[in-house]
Amino acid sequence: MPELPEVETIARGVDARVRGDRIVEVWLGSHREPFKTPTAAQAKGLEGRTILRVHRTGKHIVCELGSADARSASDSHPTAEAQWIVHLGMTGRLLVTTPEGPVAPHTHARLTLASGREIRFVDPRRFGRLEFRNLGRTPAFAGPGAEPLTIDADSFAALFRKRRLAIKAALLNQSLLAGVGNIYADESLFRAGLRPRRMAGRLSRAELERLRIALGEVLKQAIQLGGSSVSDYVDADGVRGFFQLEHRVYQRGGEPCRVCQTPIRRIVVGGRSTHYCPQCQR
Repeated sequence: MPELPEVETIARGVDARVRGDRIVEVWLGSHREPFKTPTAAQAKGLEGRTILRVHRTGKHIVCELGSADARSASDSHPTAEAQWIVHLGMTGRLLVTTPEGPVAPHTHARLTLASGREIRFVDPRRFGRLEFRNLGRTPAFAGPGAEPLTIDADSFAALFRKRRLAIKAALLNQSLLAGVGNIYADESLFRAGLRPRRMAGRLSRAELERLRIALGEVLKQAIQLGGSSVSDYVDADGVRGFFQLEHRVYQRGGEPCRVCQTPIRRIVVGGRSTHYCPQCQR
């Protein structure tokens, strides 16, 4: 599943290509799974809207939408009237292409823009979700947990106080931190020198601060490298990321640690495959 850096990379790429463009036609597929909003209502809500900006909230891509004449309004920062919310699920892709580009199998949405471009949502396993919100009737979308790139030290420490679960499981809890998944939990714990099975509520303030800093550094580096392509992930142009080349423990079970040469161990924490170095992590 794409995690925060992958979703951030896609959102930035889509925003750079379609901000200010207008949706003139919408085609939605017949499979019901990807659509949280019924297809007829979703198509009607999207057509004619101007894309004000595209950004990430947690693991979701949020397209802020205005009226058809939003670009020519006297207000240089028009207020969004609606949102199109994309969750990529396990195998989802959000691509910006041209109408002449080959249509991939399992394409569930095609948004034709006034510029001639198309936004396409492709998802072979159909675990992704597409939702339309009219902000005059429904609250704006908000992530379930704190934003790991901007959370301060006090707020981060408070998330884990008295938590009786492994720190790896706590990092994956989206109600605590929005957007962190298996890859970046493993990598940040390695850089912080913490074993994944340690109880979150028993970590010292200094250890939690190491983890907060490590998590931020890992996420920012991954964004700079376009995310990790370990499965189906590609960016808005269909290009793979490169952070997988920087992985120090994730999916490296049995291989030597790049710091101390001790074999990386694979265990299961909270039902998730987990990798760590028994020498570097305590």
